[in-house]
Amino acid sequence: MKQLEERIRHDGTVKPGNVLKVDAFLNHQCDVALFDAMGAEWARLFAGRQIDKILTIEASGIGIACLAARHFGDVPVVFAKKTQSINLDGDQYVSSIYSFTKQREYPVIVAKRFLHAGDHVLLIDDFLAKGNALHGLIDICQHAGAKVEGIGIAIEKGFQEGGRKLREEGYDLKSLAIVEGMDPETGEIRFAESE
Repeated sequence: MKQLEERIRHDGTVKPGNVLKVDAFLNHQCDVALFDAMGAEWARLFAGRQIDKILTIEASGIGIACLAARHFGDVPVVFAKKTQSINLDGDQYVSSIYSFTKQREYPVIVAKRFLHAGDHVLLIDDFLAKGNALHGLIDICQHAGAKVEGIGIAIEKGFQEGGRKLREEGYDLKSLAIVEGMDPETGEIRFAESE
């Protein structure tokens, strides 16, 4: 998606350690018009698929998932929580994931009343690097008996193995921008050809 790639080039910052900082528009300050365009693009890419729920992880995935839902007939958005709280009651699906950006393992939790056997789910997230977060969501869907119809990612780090592994596992993964390389010295960001 050229619009997203241009925004990454203009407002993204490359940091040492393969970190791409896009907080000016994606995961701290939100560009709602861009999110809406991203949702329209995912709707185009997954046209013909039955999608009756969108599943993401708090916090950065929520905004893009909510705007994407508008393009799938206003389907509900369910987000996995990263911490147990008194607001999480009843039976739950829990998976454990390792966060590249936070450098720690944490649980992801979805109340069973929001995800059911037979649900057709689109997973949405802001970043894909090693695929740990997505594997946690897939694990939750498998325990629920829900079918993962596709995975929509805003920015994939194509030089890390997450996307390749998920595609090899048979998942229909559509990333709107695939970063093939980054240079923290020059700030250069190279993209793969768009789908």
